[in-house]
Amino acid sequence: MDMLDLTVTNIAAPSISQTLSGGQMLMQWLGAAYALAMGVFLIIGGRLGDKYGQRKLFLIGIAGFTVSSLSCGLSLNPTMIIISRLAQGAFGAMMIPQGMAIMAENFPRDMLTKAFAFFGPIISISMVLGPIFAGFLINADILHTGWRSIFLINVFLGVIGFIIAYRVLPKNNGDRSINLDWLGSGFLGGMMLFLLYGLIEGSNNGWSTISLFSIGMGILFLCLFSWRQTTATHPLIKPSLLKNRGFTAGLTLGLVYFAVVSGLNYIISIFLQLGLGASPFEASLEMSPLAIGVIISSIIVPKLINKLGREVISIGLLTTAVGLFLFYILINQAATITLWSLFPSIFIIGFGMGFCIGTLFDFAIGDISPDEAGSASGSLSAAQQLSGSIGIAAMTSVFFLSTKSEGFVYSMLQNLILIIVAMAVCFAIVRFLPKKRGEAQH
Repeated sequence: MDMLDLTVTNIAAPSISQTLSGGQMLMQWLGAAYALAMGVFLIIGGRLGDKYGQRKLFLIGIAGFTVSSLSCGLSLNPTMIIISRLAQGAFGAMMIPQGMAIMAENFPRDMLTKAFAFFGPIISISMVLGPIFAGFLINADILHTGWRSIFLINVFLGVIGFIIAYRVLPKNNGDRSINLDWLGSGFLGGMMLFLLYGLIEGSNNGWSTISLFSIGMGILFLCLFSWRQTTATHPLIKPSLLKNRGFTAGLTLGLVYFAVVSGLNYIISIFLQLGLGASPFEASLEMSPLAIGVIISSIIVPKLINKLGREVISIGLLTTAVGLFLFYILINQAATITLWSLFPSIFIIGFGMGFCIGTLFDFAIGDISPDEAGSASGSLSAAQQLSGSIGIAAMTSVFFLSTKSEGFVYSMLQNLILIIVAMAVCFAIVRFLPKKRGEAQH
């Protein structure tokens, strides 16, 4: 439920912005706010469950997510929906680590591996199917709710989920002696808020003193966060993890890659609607080849990874770059382009993504010791969301800045060039990953 909501606004953003008179700024915040809150709270979500009990935190998470979904669906203005999206992301982040911890505690060891093997693909599929689901609901216009239905349906699902969880989840009182780094979390949250505000404000109202000051404050909070991680007794990111070259390379690659992928998915859906005149439902269908591509390549990857090692990621990056280049050529001929002629390029982009998404995590934590695996996994998941929020804000900033003077096609072409360059950077970083999964890198 929370993973679906991470991507539903990819399709719904133009409709929401039009209804609430939010303009370009609201379209930028809709995706970035959710990923921001989820990323910040994912880092401490697991520790909160350990301290106060996974069952209690999961119930709080699903209840809060349900209420904030209702608030999104009933929003009357941009401020209300942005705050509601922040709350959605925060409460969603409380659920994810608790679910994984409960599985680890209650599944027999031989079944646990199989359970987690299904967990990754389910998350990936949920994320790529979110826009399709949103387009269907908006087009169905159930009870004339339009885009509001993509949030209101969570109320129904959330109530059912809460009742089931309350009845079946085992009680766990947690360990109150566990310490939490609230100051580090505050520095991280401050960094992200200031950076996002500066990027979005600058792209909409010009690079004024306010936007530049905000970016400067974001950099200051980044320095404070880095200082805190080296001095705290219980840091959010264990210093020993950063001494592992494979993990550091995987974290760096994840920051760049997920910023690019999140921003790309967001601006393609906006371009299809604002630039090519697609309805939300047409745009969701247009994005379906991406989902199909991810699913197909995700099935293929396990058969290749032991033989090819890290080159699986390289193949994925090159494949995605080919899809992006084809997309560039097609929209550069905008006078004759049709929506459906973009299908092959979007499929190739998704096919390449499927080689990278899960494999990246696998190699980053492949040789991490078992006692640090939880911290490493949590750090990577948080990095995925935080970089995603920056990617959405940065790419939509470039997109809308160019749109003001040159139009949607030119804006999309500019973004595609930047994305292909970023893919080349990712390709270079792959060289620092272990050649084979689980190979020691210190």
